[in-house]
Amino acid sequence: MTPLQLAGRLAADDDTAVQLLDVREPWELDVCVLPGVVAIPMQQIPHRIHELSAAVLTVCICHHGARSLEVARYLSQHGIEKVANLEGGMDAWARTVDPDLAVY
Repeated sequence: MTPLQLAGRLAADDDTAVQLLDVREPWELDVCVLPGVVAIPMQQIPHRIHELSAAVLTVCICHHGARSLEVARYLSQHGIEKVANLEGGMDAWARTVDPDLAVY
């Protein structure tokens, strides 16, 4: 899912539920973060997968999209079928959707 697609989905007033899963490390969240994310560092996903809802679309987020892609694949193999990856991660989001966010 591209940043613009996600922005459109989040802005839509159609009650379409989206769960944002940020898999970055805590120090990265201190730099920039989207409101309302579920923050679970990548290495903790296997132990905390029960915190996620399989009923809504889960959009995985990281810095550039590589870690979140791995997590999206993991989730889809472990019962969370409605899953997408934010292409380009927070870096792409900041550059295309919200230039006020810090990049690192």
